[in-house]
Amino acid sequence: MDTGVAAAAAVHALVERRQTLAVAESLTGGLLAATVVEIPGVSSVFRGGLVVYATDLKHSLAGVPEDLLADRGPVDADVAKALAEGARARCGADWGLATTGVAGPEPQDGKPVGMVFVAVAGPGRTTVQELKLSGSRADVRHETMVSALSLLVDELRESGEGPAD
Repeated sequence: MDTGVAAAAAVHALVERRQTLAVAESLTGGLLAATVVEIPGVSSVFRGGLVVYATDLKHSLAGVPEDLLADRGPVDADVAKALAEGARARCGADWGLATTGVAGPEPQDGKPVGMVFVAVAGPGRTTVQELKLSGSRADVRHETMVSALSLLVDELRESGEGPAD
């Protein structure tokens, strides 16, 4: 799924369901939010987001437990889960979408370039996906964004069709 298709599919599904979205971004640094807001009609569903590039902000702004960050570092499946849940809770949205990983050019805290986690927190569950990406820093960031949006579309489809109650 390409960027525009993924973003449009996510926004249109949210509009149809009358549900909202918030994001917590680390390695994408605002790229995810910027892509989502390009879609006409997004103002009725996009609540906002957090760009939590620094590890301490993952805790103070998104609510990721300090001990989790201290034990595992910022590039971790459970951190991605907490970021998505934090975005959802702190922005008052139905859905939270998060990205964390290593875009390069160097490994980070023993994690290789291209190790990425994306997560979606919805009304019923939180899903995390690990990605092993390659290419340039820009390629890794772009693929992370598309993968996050695709995961959101999949979760919206799986959670049921039609507007929310």
